[in-house]
Amino acid sequence: MTLADPTPADPTPEETKACCAAAYSSDVVAMLLGDSYHPGGLALTRHLADQLRLTPGARVLDVATGPGRSALMFAQEHDSNVCGVDLSPGNVASARAAAAAAGLEERVEFTVADAERLPYNAQSFDAVVCECALCTFPDKAAAAAELARVLRPGGRVAISDVTADPAGLPDELCSLAARVACVADARPLAGYARILVDAGLEVVLTERHDDAMSRMLEQIEARLNVARMIARPRAEEVGIDFDRVGPVLDAARAAVDRGVLGYGLVVAARPAGGARAGRIAGGRA
Repeated sequence: MTLADPTPADPTPEETKACCAAAYSSDVVAMLLGDSYHPGGLALTRHLADQLRLTPGARVLDVATGPGRSALMFAQEHDSNVCGVDLSPGNVASARAAAAAAGLEERVEFTVADAERLPYNAQSFDAVVCECALCTFPDKAAAAAELARVLRPGGRVAISDVTADPAGLPDELCSLAARVACVADARPLAGYARILVDAGLEVVLTERHDDAMSRMLEQIEARLNVARMIARPRAEEVGIDFDRVGPVLDAARAAVDRGVLGYGLVVAARPAGGARAGRIAGGRA
């Protein structure tokens, strides 16, 4: 999340991606979000991992891995071999350092890469994960097609993401800063499911986790209050605009209360025969 808006009012897709990459490797994110860069934290990541049905030695791709915490968890708790990709060189450097500190360099690798152009061969992975990031990608269809392309037949994709009814978002949640904060271009849960179906996958599960969004907003507000009281100069130095953040948080909370904004999980499978599925089977919203 960034609370400054240094990019053009009508950025190109490449400018938007660069802004997102810079924001999520900045001190602002570390100050406001702590160890967890997405609603639900590692608890929701563990639930997501359970839906992937991982077996020891499975190859897992973590798209938009950030500082690599989920990737390391897959390796430590599921004995997976993990590749993490992120557009931010800073995030990749941090993730590599974390893997080295955990003694996991042999089983986890991190690469700078664009989710819309993954540097892997087709059918390279048993599972693919993308947490709180698809909503920020300018070309969601291209990214979903890449997730499907690198997934082996019978494998699963799991995404968790901010959900939104675009028609109901207030102006405060429609700026570029809001887009970077995973709000302005978020979709309804059914919209994410449709994107995966259009990529040739079969959606097997959808779940709402709106409470995770509410808890994250509370966490951000608490951290901002501390920063305002005891570290305001440092907070402003890393890009927090206290004059703007209050209205944005208020608008986000109100949107969650109205059901306009939330968080969700979608799990999809690639048909074992490799054919395009193009349908939603048995999901629950």
